[in-house]
Amino acid sequence: MISSSSLSVEELKEFSSDQLRGRFQVLVTELRCPKCQNQNLADSNSPISADLRTEIFHMLEEGSTDQEIIDFLVVRYGEFVMYRPPVKKTTLILWLAPGLLLIVGIIIIMVMRRRHTLYDTTPTPVLASEELERLDKLLGGDNVMNTCTMDRGSMSTSATNSEEAKPDSATDGKPK
Repeated sequence: MISSSSLSVEELKEFSSDQLRGRFQVLVTELRCPKCQNQNLADSNSPISADLRTEIFHMLEEGSTDQEIIDFLVVRYGEFVMYRPPVKKTTLILWLAPGLLLIVGIIIIMVMRRRHTLYDTTPTPVLASEELERLDKLLGGDNVMNTCTMDRGSMSTSATNSEEAKPDSATDGKPK
């Protein structure tokens, strides 16, 4: 059985110094493969990535700076090869879009919550008055009338004395 890691191409490069090896590692991890698009040059096994790693190695050994190497690749492949493009007019949307989307999302959530609280402030009866009277009779309570209301998802029950709800003969049939 052959593992897939043993099939990958292992490039051995002899650097003249450890500093160049470090710069090489930084560059190949910060630059994107033009073919793979979502892999950097270090992780990609495509032939173009192997060629670019070799080119970067030769440019480092010749004394090119990191910026010269990046500029060479940008001229050849465009700004797409950089994982972190510079902030310019053409890339401003890339840099501002995440923050703007976050702010818009927060505003939408606040507006929705505010609408929900504005329209949901009135208590909604859980049971109609006839159902409450029938329930009171079934439970055998002739002096307590339960009123159930639903207020923003929480149920509250208030008990009133049935004598207060009964009409008084002195007030022409109106409750006290």
